[in-house]
Amino acid sequence: MNSLAGKVALVTGGSKGIGRATCYALAKAGASVVVNYSSDASSADAVVKEIGQERALAIKADAGSVEGAEQMVKSALDRFGRLDVVVANAGILPMKDIESTTEEDFDAAYRLNVKGPYFLVQKAAPHLTADSHIILLSTSLCHASTVTPNYLLYCSTKGAIEQMTKVLSKDLGRKGISVNAVAPGPTGTDLFYKGKSEQMLKTIAGFNPHNRIGMPEEIADAVVFLSGEGSRWITGQILGVNGGMASV
Repeated sequence: MNSLAGKVALVTGGSKGIGRATCYALAKAGASVVVNYSSDASSADAVVKEIGQERALAIKADAGSVEGAEQMVKSALDRFGRLDVVVANAGILPMKDIESTTEEDFDAAYRLNVKGPYFLVQKAAPHLTADSHIILLSTSLCHASTVTPNYLLYCSTKGAIEQMTKVLSKDLGRKGISVNAVAPGPTGTDLFYKGKSEQMLKTIAGFNPHNRIGMPEEIADAVVFLSGEGSRWITGQILGVNGGMASV
């Protein structure tokens, strides 16, 4: 029997990369899936088609706004009548050190990476029952022994996510809702590969004891684990999914 049969999951940024792999993995485990996207309707529709129209719904919404959070939750409830798993995956990776960061850079990064997940949880929580699961996305770079300065802005947003995970788990635990975060290492999405030379990719792979870059499906499998019965006694934790690149 599929571990998530009869459950409904909402995945922000679900049309590409880790989000897309997560939608497929949740569906394979038995869940119906709400696939949020910001602009690329064709990619989101392709995910829905692959899963099946009866068990998937594509929703265009701004994952960095309160209005978007309300829209996504309402759409899930209207279509499927319940919500059991919330995966706040949507985010951006600004490469900005302290000198180069503008106010616009800062606001944009915190809007999507922090404000969006914060208010998505706020809007979803009243509709979640005991044994529901919230999974946020951090990064193993928050725990790596060396990080280059241009990751400052990005890592600061993910540091906020990790604190949200810990504090929310205490708050929502009273309702029986689990809150955890997945912290991927370098993962082979289209966005990750864009603009990187073969030599750079080899260098990044060399930072890992397995001498390779992670796959979106490996991150998705961890999300599915944290969404199911097998993780019932795990909450407030940051799960490093990085092949041993960093200890979380």
